[in-house]
Amino acid sequence: MQLSKTEEELMNHLWKLEKAFMKDLLDLYPEPKPANTTIATLLKRITDKGFIAYKLYGKSREYYPLVKKKDYFSKHVNGLIKNFFNDSASQFASFFTKETNLTKEELEDLKKLIDKELKNK
Repeated sequence: MQLSKTEEELMNHLWKLEKAFMKDLLDLYPEPKPANTTIATLLKRITDKGFIAYKLYGKSREYYPLVKKKDYFSKHVNGLIKNFFNDSASQFASFFTKETNLTKEELEDLKKLIDKELKNK
């Protein structure tokens, strides 16, 4: 199950806070802030999709994520590799390194990460 761009934005706020009431989430948006009803609708949709849950405190709901950010984006990236790069991580890496204007330092950092992973295999 995937999140829309607006749902992802809200989830990023919730992942940052770890748990929050609707007001806390609304406070993180820049001006002009979305309407309360918009945030309430997004929270309901994300809850229905199984990404978040909440605890009731009277009439107030404290939301918390059920899915870790790392797990969500890992699945997202793996789907991207499968659907757009013929399930080839090397094709993805080639595209990523050539098309994203990485600096020499960033490429060297990536090389170090790959070398470290090779040693762990």
